[in-house]
Amino acid sequence: MTTSVDDDLWSAVGDPTRRRMLDLLLEQGAGTATSLSERLPVTRQAIAKHLVVLDRVGLVHGTTAGRERRYEVDDEQLERAVAQLNAVGSAWDARLARIKRIAEAIAANKTNEKE
Repeated sequence: MTTSVDDDLWSAVGDPTRRRMLDLLLEQGAGTATSLSERLPVTRQAIAKHLVVLDRVGLVHGTTAGRERRYEVDDEQLERAVAQLNAVGSAWDARLARIKRIAEAIAANKTNEKE
């Protein structure tokens, strides 16, 4: 089973601050660098840089709202990310099940050899 993974997407969500930002945006519906920085232990400037990364991979989209940009999560891109994660998880589940069967066979052979 071959799973196509968007490395840029997973690099973007690999950062815990960006994942928390996505959680907050989903919870609030939208947010700005300022509103997000009020809820996270990160500066507004750092939040703005994280938002650029999330925007570049399409997980969020910003629109100008006065002097700031207001960001919302792109539901389709988020669904794509979740589908990729599920596919990767399924592939690893299959690999681990195969490793378990091999290990059990080796253990059974050793037990049979001792008898």
